[in-house]
Amino acid sequence: MDHCSRDSQRALDLLKTARGQVEAIIRMVEGDRYCIDVSKQVHAAMALLKKANLIILKQHMDTCVKDAIANDKGAEKIEEISSILENYLG
Repeated sequence: MDHCSRDSQRALDLLKTARGQVEAIIRMVEGDRYCIDVSKQVHAAMALLKKANLIILKQHMDTCVKDAIANDKGAEKIEEISSILENYLG
């Protein structure tokens, strides 16, 4: 997998932004900020993590899964994706 791709960089940027948001949320809790404001920021951080995860999974399918299928070794990769989807949907 190409970890230097544009998609990897986008995912990394989102993860770093989420990290900054989580650090800010911690400061909000420590500062006894209004609960609804904290909750909104938690939701925003979760949205960033979800978006980064989707980019990472798409990149995995575009690289690792395609390569495995081309080499007649796709069953394991497809099982991995199925397992992840089962966790998200179940």
